[in-house]
Amino acid sequence: MICTIKEYELGDMTLIYFMEEDTLQTGMYLIPKGMKPIPWEEKKQSIDSLVQIKYAGDTYPGGYAGGETLRQGESALMLRYQEQELIQEQNKIEIITRLTDARGNHVAHHALWYKGEKSIELFNEVTNKSEQTITLEMISSFSLGGLTPFTPGDAHETLQVHRIRSVWSMEGRVDTQSVEDLQLEPAWSSHAVRCERFGQKGSMPVNHYFPFVAVEDIKNNIIWAAQIAHNASWQIELYRKDDGLAVSGGLADRDFGQWNKDLRPGDHFITPKAIVSVCAGGGLDEVSQRITNAGKKYFDKAPESEQTLPVIFNEYCTTWGCPSHENICQILNYIKNKGFDYFVIDCGWFKEDGIPWDISMGDYDISKELFPEGLQKTIDAIKNTDLKPGIWFEIDNVGSASRAYHMEEHLLKRDGKVLTTSMRRFWDMRQEWVMSYLNQRVTELIKEYRIEYVKMDYNDSIGMGCDGAESPGEALRQNMEASLEFIRNLKREVPGLILENCASGGHKLEPLLMSECSMASFSDAHECEEIPIIAANLHRTILPSQSQIWCVIREEDSLKRIAYSIINTFLGRMCLSGDVMQLDANQWDLIERGIRFYKKIAPIIKDGFTYFYGPKIQSYRHPKGWQAILRTGNEKEAVVIIHTFYEEPEKIELSLDQNYQIIESYSDTDVKIWIEDSSLYYIPESPMKAVALRLEKISS
Repeated sequence: MICTIKEYELGDMTLIYFMEEDTLQTGMYLIPKGMKPIPWEEKKQSIDSLVQIKYAGDTYPGGYAGGETLRQGESALMLRYQEQELIQEQNKIEIITRLTDARGNHVAHHALWYKGEKSIELFNEVTNKSEQTITLEMISSFSLGGLTPFTPGDAHETLQVHRIRSVWSMEGRVDTQSVEDLQLEPAWSSHAVRCERFGQKGSMPVNHYFPFVAVEDIKNNIIWAAQIAHNASWQIELYRKDDGLAVSGGLADRDFGQWNKDLRPGDHFITPKAIVSVCAGGGLDEVSQRITNAGKKYFDKAPESEQTLPVIFNEYCTTWGCPSHENICQILNYIKNKGFDYFVIDCGWFKEDGIPWDISMGDYDISKELFPEGLQKTIDAIKNTDLKPGIWFEIDNVGSASRAYHMEEHLLKRDGKVLTTSMRRFWDMRQEWVMSYLNQRVTELIKEYRIEYVKMDYNDSIGMGCDGAESPGEALRQNMEASLEFIRNLKREVPGLILENCASGGHKLEPLLMSECSMASFSDAHECEEIPIIAANLHRTILPSQSQIWCVIREEDSLKRIAYSIINTFLGRMCLSGDVMQLDANQWDLIERGIRFYKKIAPIIKDGFTYFYGPKIQSYRHPKGWQAILRTGNEKEAVVIIHTFYEEPEKIELSLDQNYQIIESYSDTDVKIWIEDSSLYYIPESPMKAVALRLEKISS
């Protein structure tokens, strides 16, 4: 018999805890407020455990699960409901559900809701209260079972799964498949396990997939989604053995990520957090932004200058890794008084003559050839132009041409050998010596020169793990935890420091690191035609206010191309680079108009909601068709951003959410565009063209 433990209304969501009366096995529903699940007996299903956990030595799950999943094995099935605690504070509610087994293993399931948000945070804490060491092989951060609780039986042809793929310079591609196409239909007998497990192994958590999943009930128009906040290996599992589909995720387990963790008597372990949401209507675009908006509470604590979304100039695509006092001063002469706020000295300021920057990082001695009078004179020149100075570091990694590359006792190892990729090795961030070295080479340099902005790059992955713990995956987790602590300490040492999260562009766009940084490099797509596609994609995974988008201007660029590049940045944060010393007056006039337009729409970028329009873009490198977004703000204004690609249509129509009028447009030419009966119409004049509009709501 299934009985309800407690229901909680959390904004527009309801969290329901229930258990089986005889076994005390416990599960959870998260549903839209005002809706009711169908009676339990209308689906042939067992309770999917609130916490998925596996201890070494316990029986593995059957039904051909070996090698496929560790879910719903003996360890999880032995958990019994003990008690529940509600903690209410001024701005948040926390629900702690305590579970235990007969051996003295205790698990606390935490659900945390910040008032006003449309998502919750879930994580688990396991404590060994026995008298023997236990070994964890798997523990989830979140687990939702019984999907969908609004349709009897197996809900065939009802459920779709959304994942968000990511590869270098093509981040954020949505991948949607039906449960049937994933072979997650239950068998004729509830004997065989079906499981789709995916994730990422290594120190680039957004290399292959974002740590995100959504399950959509297309018949009842309900969608659930989760995103894992973790800067190392992770996994998500879609699991089925009966009528109820389950989805869970967290750390990559022993099977998937070579992770296991020993807990001695009295030890406890806390999982990474997962951000979870559900909504009725709106689909993937709605639920994904409910999750990303959980990051606003962290962005609101970013340095004060960040709140207006300042414009960045980064010299990388001007000097290509060879910045110097001379060329930086030349750049400053051309960009001063043109609306820029930050100036970032990118990679190469440390390199020796004749040695490429990308194999030189790690020593961080200021180049005497590039800065013959020292770095301070260059920093002063930047500040004298009323710009905040920034600088690049690749903190965790060392290049093959550096002295640090040979400090093997302080570098990560695997199987006793220094862990080496084609051009890099990795600091063992767990060592006090390494922390001291980096404090001297990174933190003290930032403090000495009063640098206000740091671009933290990261250009290779450790892979599945390293030495130094009970498993390679646990050693990796510890190393990346130490890396995060270095960042937190850097912020404590330099209050107000602006941090940019970069990992070959977008390989670290996960919620944990984003919560510590002001912004992130959206991608390494510097001057590609696919930039607006990637930038729009990322509205589903990070806040646009944190998505720094490249706008690289070349001397030979037409005005149409310049407007295209400028408008790309209206999808997030504006970052310019390129041939700024060779541009003519007309090119600069168009750029400056774009900067002024960007600053007007910055409040909508910061606090808005995105609606997506346009056909699916099949090829990013050779895009066809068009895309548009409408981003609505909390006030009267909205912005529309339209890009046409190759084989553009004769006419584009956007159905708007309200009545608007156009108050300003930005492009290289006047365009045929108007609003009539709450629809916007645009007659494209050529491919690869962009236009942006500021709209104002018309009172009814």
